Amino acid sequence: MIKITVLSENTAGKNCLAEHGLSYLIEADKTILFDTGASDLFIQNAKKLGVDLNPVDTLVLSHGHDDHSGGLSFLKNKKLVCHPDVFIRRYRKTDHTPLGLRMTYKEVEAAFSLTVSRKPVRLSGQIWFLGEIPRTNDFEAKETAFTLEDGSDDFIMDDSGLAIPDDSGLTVISGCAHAGICNTVDYAMKLTGQQKVHAVVGGFHLKKNDELTRRTIEYLKQVGVQQVIPAHCTMLPALAAFYAEWNFVQLKTGNVLKI
Repeated sequence: MIKITVLSENTAGKNCLAEHGLSYLIEADKTILFDTGASDLFIQNAKKLGVDLNPVDTLVLSHGHDDHSGGLSFLKNKKLVCHPDVFIRRYRKTDHTPLGLRMTYKEVEAAFSLTVSRKPVRLSGQIWFLGEIPRTNDFEAKETAFTLEDGSDDFIMDDSGLAIPDDSGLTVISGCAHAGICNTVDYAMKLTGQQKVHAVVGGFHLKKNDELTRRTIEYLKQVGVQQVIPAHCTMLPALAAFYAEWNFVQLKTGNVLKI
């Protein structure tokens, strides 16, 4: 069984506050903190839930956007695993406001035992950090709302996730799935050799009930995913389309999933 405690999400629940951010405590054969939300809210919510984060020795960043890494400065003395591009400067195209990691590489390196890798990293016997996800299909990750410091498009190549196989099948956990949730699932299956996908949870970065969302649903149904739980950056029209197929419960802060 895999247990996911929602410490930061866009929707509030169970007396916990919300923000535009994502932080999940993942418990399998090892306990992993996956992302830190936009602030120290994940710590506040953990205290309300009676969750002690001090013994958790490993932290993974899904990518370098500040709504997933903003709480990093409130932690220290843990193992941190991320893609090297987490540290690049990045901006929104609309108004050129920054949305990258607020700490420098040197600050992070001083505070954590840091592992940066484009390749997958095995975090435990069961849990994989996916590293850089190949973008192999013809419909995902074709547009971006973000730019790099030199003005070129930022396709968030640091976007990653977790793959956790167990007796029920494979669970895939995404932060925002800028690489595409289908690309992410496909790579997790190839990496682990597990063809049965039990659950896909996290941000899908889908906004509308459009062709992209419909092709995503078609792929996940074709693969035979049993539980699909989109959250965070997945907007209401897309959520409704997924709900029609999988009838999931909306993730809120304080929720605990047992998969």
